[in-house]
Amino acid sequence: MSQPIYQEALDAFKNPLHEVSIKLLDGGLINSSYKVSNKEYHYSFLLQQINHDVFKNPQDVQDNYQLLWNYIRDEKLDLIIPEPKYFLENSNLYCDSHQNYWRVFEFIENSKMLSIAGTPEQANATAVTFAKFTSAFDDLDVDLLHETIPGFHNLSFRYKQFTDSLKGEHFERMQKAISLIDELKQRVRYVNFYEVMTESEEFPKRVMHHDAKIANILFDKKTREVICPVDFDTVMPGYFFSDLGDMIRSMACSLNEASTDFENISIRKYFYTAIVDGYLSVMEKQFTASEKKYIHYAGLIIIYMQALRYMADYLNGDIYYRIDYPEQNFDRAKNQLTLLIKLEEFLETELMYKII
Repeated sequence: MSQPIYQEALDAFKNPLHEVSIKLLDGGLINSSYKVSNKEYHYSFLLQQINHDVFKNPQDVQDNYQLLWNYIRDEKLDLIIPEPKYFLENSNLYCDSHQNYWRVFEFIENSKMLSIAGTPEQANATAVTFAKFTSAFDDLDVDLLHETIPGFHNLSFRYKQFTDSLKGEHFERMQKAISLIDELKQRVRYVNFYEVMTESEEFPKRVMHHDAKIANILFDKKTREVICPVDFDTVMPGYFFSDLGDMIRSMACSLNEASTDFENISIRKYFYTAIVDGYLSVMEKQFTASEKKYIHYAGLIIIYMQALRYMADYLNGDIYYRIDYPEQNFDRAKNQLTLLIKLEEFLETELMYKII
């Protein structure tokens, strides 16, 4: 009988282990996570396998986390993140005989995650949490961080992936998507804005989470207050739009990105303002004048980028995103393009914000 996939890593963990119970945790889309509980001494820890297909250099992921942890400790910051634990020889990463990479964290008890923001107040709390995360590292040299997924929020790179996909051989798909392709091409101005922005000192690189969503926050089960953000694998140098744009995309929309009820996709005004106001309540003093001026471009850039990614994958034959039915990436691209159009209309009519 073969041993469980996690057994080697469990045996390599330096703390003495007696009888333990192991539970696979739900909710991880990329990595596999296990709660390991020591019955005799009544403590638990989180054992996690890093997805080597997504993160090509797992040591970079761990080095980034260690950098953040050390900085919080040394600067005595008022910020909580799960404490890293160590394998034998004080290593924060373990590679087993099957080339699986593992790490260990403290397990934060009496916590829960929310999959969606049910109220504007929850959206606001999420925005404040991720703003506090970026704000805490304002004096950290961002160049010390590794880029764990190169080009992740690089709009120029994503647009090139999209245009390259137009040269493929999935002609029937291209024919079906022609109107969406044209709409995406017509918005190349967002790419132009991105390229000017990234060349300007008015838009400095900051420590960004790059996966800012309510599902990556731990809440206290009893008080329902925020404990801390989690899932720092995509923490990298980035620009002001990344985390704010992610939150607008995932929480301000009336329907999620899997919905095909396109006619009922809209921007929820009170959620949108709760997100932006919450983020600015922390970051306004640190933002430059240009970041404040173009704050509403955050959602536009991220939603446009996601629409490009879904469309490129559809035209390439569904080689990246997992799909549940053949046309799902087309539907996802249409969903995000619809959301983008709704956001453009919302900004111009509801907030009287001029889009260049």
